[in-house]
Amino acid sequence: QVQLVESGGGLVQPGGSLRLSCAASGSIFNIYAMGWYRQTPGKPRELVALISSGGTENYADSVKGRFTISRDKSKSATVYLQMNSLKPEDTAVYYCNAQVPRGGYWGQGTQVTVSS
Repeated sequence: QVQLVESGGGLVQPGGSLRLSCAASGSIFNIYAMGWYRQTPGKPRELVALISSGGTENYADSVKGRFTISRDKSKSATVYLQMNSLKPEDTAVYYCNAQVPRGGYWGQGTQVTVSS
């Protein structure tokens, strides 16, 4: 079992920045990738960014150049999502995900609202 706790969401004006954090605990040695997804009402959950245990990063086209996913190497089960130049269309509930060989785990989600 893996438990994920997210933090860092909130309300920000267009063009602003936020940093999301996700701390994993439990059987973290099984995790081979962690990522962030987001979801708005009536739409499927979509991948925002992913980082593998080897450090390879992948991003959705809509956030490339604005968002950065990273890991805290001193805390190997903690990942961050630095979000810059935020747009109203980035408004969503953001979920942390941890991938293990037999599936994945999700955090509870954190709301990000971009509005003036």
